[in-house]
Amino acid sequence: MKAIARLTIVAAVCGLLAGGAWAAEPTGADAAKIRVPDPKAVDLAICLDTSGSMSGLIESAKQKLWAVVNELAMQKPRPVLRVALYHYGNSGLDPRTGWVKQLCPLTSDLDAVYGALFPLRTNGGTEYVARVVRAATQELEWSKDKRALRIIFVAGNEPATQDEATYKLQDICKGAASNGIIVNTIHCGDDATGRRTGWSDAAAWADGQYAFIDQDRGTVVINTPHDKRLAELSAKLNTTYLGYGAKAEAGRANQVAQDANAARMAPAAAAQRAGAKASGLYTQAGWDLVDASKQEGFELEKVKDEDLPEEMRKMTLEEKKAHIAEMATKRARIQKEVQELNAKRDVYVKEEMAKKGLNENASLDNALREAIRTQYNK
Repeated sequence: MKAIARLTIVAAVCGLLAGGAWAAEPTGADAAKIRVPDPKAVDLAICLDTSGSMSGLIESAKQKLWAVVNELAMQKPRPVLRVALYHYGNSGLDPRTGWVKQLCPLTSDLDAVYGALFPLRTNGGTEYVARVVRAATQELEWSKDKRALRIIFVAGNEPATQDEATYKLQDICKGAASNGIIVNTIHCGDDATGRRTGWSDAAAWADGQYAFIDQDRGTVVINTPHDKRLAELSAKLNTTYLGYGAKAEAGRANQVAQDANAARMAPAAAAQRAGAKASGLYTQAGWDLVDASKQEGFELEKVKDEDLPEEMRKMTLEEKKAHIAEMATKRARIQKEVQELNAKRDVYVKEEMAKKGLNENASLDNALREAIRTQYNK
């Protein structure tokens, strides 16, 4: 198997627009009816080949996840996003499953996704595309919303039609499509090989789009003078989280761990994560009172005192609500600074890329953005 240069895989979830629902907006004494876009659910399963030749692919995924979230969060209105993660083709996996493993079910907890992605390493492998698509189709609890966009992205560099004697790729892809799931394929290699080895056909069978990536076209990472401050603001945001319940300790620890993992990749990755944490797509409602209080049906009065942060346990209900509101205001203030600085960072990156003659038009993340834009607006 030929080595693949640094590639971007998770940059799939960008550039989305939504439908709408009626709402009232007051104009003078009257309320005029306007069309207010209503966010659409987006369920995204990312299936990565972790066979021996794909280390560049995996490292690029770690590098670019937060940049992708930032792009998605800029869209108006933002979608309701859940992401699942699979890997396949790794010799360390169970051969009885066809060397396929679910790392993370569909979740809105992006820290959980990154936490599952970061430890990935490549190892030998037999890459069965049909089996990983089958697993994602059958195992995940896909949204039942009729308007939801359900997508599988599968990337690899070996023939997609391996294992035909057990599972025919055409049957598997058509089965996904019949369940309202689009399969987009990404061949990590040249176009002709991708078309000859089933990658293009697989996408066509499941109403998806096919992309290929030249192994010489990798991810461009630009560090900027704003990155240090963005990383500092990311840590400052953590001080606004009010952990509650059984998941509080683990949730807070994972938040800090994923900060460290992004920083380990590059200053740019840490800065991009800060931008993601300042967006509406980053939510920790499972353990944070500020995010939980925004959820429909959440009742603060039902949270036991012993499950609250230490400083809130002796507060009255009104004092608790005031404290949560105070943290929400503080968070919003920090997020605003992050968003303003992130905008300056984006300008700097574009200027540097222009100066150096760099171009990501043929990169994997760009191909995936185009696919999702098209499919979201159908």
